[in-house]
Amino acid sequence: MYGTYLRLGVAVWASDRSVIRAARRKLTRTVQPDPAKREARKRFYRDMLEHHASAQRLVAEFRL
Repeated sequence: MYGTYLRLGVAVWASDRSVIRAARRKLTRTVQPDPAKREARKRFYRDMLEHHASAQRLVAEFRL
């Protein structure tokens, strides 16, 4: 999943909303409105936000 986060193309200091928007664009049109896959979408968004927060902590720690 980290590879997917890297392909979102968002800056490290972008907002969480920007990450969600970019992640939503990565989903196919058949997955987006499907209620049966709602939990999978939520898990995907949470994973992207987790990787984003991790990248922010890394940059802050090493002052990149």
